[in-house]
Amino acid sequence: MAKKIVVVGMGYVGVPVAAAFAKAGFEVVGINRSKPKVDQINRGISPIGGLEPGLSSLLRKMVRAGRLRATQSFTECRDAYAIIVAVQTPFDKLKEKPDYSSLKSAMHKIGSNLSKGTTVVVESTVAPGTVEKIVKPILESRSGLRAGKDFYLGTCPERVRPGRLLKNLIELDRVVGGYGEVSKKRIINLYRNVVKGNLYGTDCLTAEIVKTVENAYRDVQIAFANEVALICERLGADVYEVRELVNKAPYRDMHMPGAGVGGHCLPKDSLLLSYSVKGKFEPKLIKIARKVNDFMPLHLTHLVEAALSDLGIQVKGSRIAILGLAYVKNSDDTRNTPAAPVIKKLESLGAEIRVHDPYVNQFDKMEISKDIMEVLRGADCLVTVTNHDAYKKIDLRKIKKCMRTPIIVDGRNVFQKSACLKAGFHYRGIGNP
Repeated sequence: MAKKIVVVGMGYVGVPVAAAFAKAGFEVVGINRSKPKVDQINRGISPIGGLEPGLSSLLRKMVRAGRLRATQSFTECRDAYAIIVAVQTPFDKLKEKPDYSSLKSAMHKIGSNLSKGTTVVVESTVAPGTVEKIVKPILESRSGLRAGKDFYLGTCPERVRPGRLLKNLIELDRVVGGYGEVSKKRIINLYRNVVKGNLYGTDCLTAEIVKTVENAYRDVQIAFANEVALICERLGADVYEVRELVNKAPYRDMHMPGAGVGGHCLPKDSLLLSYSVKGKFEPKLIKIARKVNDFMPLHLTHLVEAALSDLGIQVKGSRIAILGLAYVKNSDDTRNTPAAPVIKKLESLGAEIRVHDPYVNQFDKMEISKDIMEVLRGADCLVTVTNHDAYKKIDLRKIKKCMRTPIIVDGRNVFQKSACLKAGFHYRGIGNP
């Protein structure tokens, strides 16, 4: 009989993890609090949209083969060989601390159904010290068992990203943090069933630091690129040409600037890292980088105002077409999307907003069109917030005919400025005045 793995949280991390372990021959049960999502998975339908190569077909195949199913019941944990936790761990900016309500709730329910010999792995990204200070005490208290002796505990932080969920899960190297040597070895042996990359073992604290640092690093690098973009705008230079030439120098890898940083990881992981040393040390660079990246959606609205003003048009009463709601291209993931503050700000200035996204079906009660020509018809300004591949195929001359005012404000370098000008558009872009 196949060993049973329970995956708690069937989202962007949990679904590919469950499908991959089912393919590896395990009996996999996904737990999720949403009954519609549970029912959807049990019908063999992936709850994750966008372009995710291989995921929908693999999930459907595993469900039909009887190796993967979903439920709302934590009693499935009682006879599990391993339990993998992939619940959301957002950061509450108002309270300036992590929101671990989902994590704590899951741990209480797991602890109440935890059996001796089970391995519990946290894939969710958490502030350094969370496994030992929060996860371990709850599990031990609820179960009456001891970590490292009666059950095994550790963390294997995810490294997935939309558009590459299965690919990253299977091919990338992973860091495994174990509460004790036995826990570490058991988790490494578990993940060897699905991960082709290297598995590097360490302790829980180090693994948690590694995860938050790798995302904080990227957040800081993007902030640098965004600040260079703002400099280039003031100087009248093209930041994308600057970036290309900078990266021809050895050991240089300037990141892409853009309309803002979204997703579940980058906007919060640097804050989780900073939170872990609260009262002991005050990080400066990391927090400044966050402020720079948070500013970029607002800056995009400034460019819209300026572009309209160039042609004598006020924002109030204008019709603006927003292309892209997802935070990353070819995905339906809208978590912390930069499009949200852009839309909110422009609406507050009195603009009429129309939104298009080929993958996002619903967002904050917003009407989202799949007909790009309908969205652009009568528009005074086209604003790109997401660089979906579909937008790169737009016929500029064709859309110009249906717009009321030919203005493009490009937040993701979707269009070449020269092509826009040739087609008769007034153009402004982040880092490309």
